[in-house]
Amino acid sequence: MSRPPLPPFTAETAAQKARMAEDAWNSRDPHKVALAYTPDSVWRNRAEFIQGRDAIAAFLTRKWGRELEYRLIKEVWAHQGNRIAVRFAYEWRDDSSQWFRSYGNENWEFDQAGLMARRIASINDLPIAESDRKYHWPLGRRPDDHPSLSDLGL
Repeated sequence: MSRPPLPPFTAETAAQKARMAEDAWNSRDPHKVALAYTPDSVWRNRAEFIQGRDAIAAFLTRKWGRELEYRLIKEVWAHQGNRIAVRFAYEWRDDSSQWFRSYGNENWEFDQAGLMARRIASINDLPIAESDRKYHWPLGRRPDDHPSLSDLGL
């Protein structure tokens, strides 16, 4: 299975790969998202270590069961060869209606077929007031005309 764009990445293809990942995560479909990773993909997400598509799908199912009204923006920080570094921020609320903005960085490594073989994520959560939210699009894909992280000053 091939997942273009393929490495080595240019600035344009790295941005395309990041947007594809953002769109997939904003779908909140754990099984669809898991297909972008190699069958034995290795993750570090915060302090949790995950390996394989089934574990990724299970992790994402738990995540989106807890992080309600999830909306994410990713932005390429750097790229070289088969690696891309992104920064991101997402907004979500918990089941008590407390809103959060979670900030982080991810380091991605891809195989030659364009599947992500390694994902290392560092994330911090900031409680915010509902009035401080910046992401107001309907659930799903971020509209093309919505400001980026840099445009929002994040």
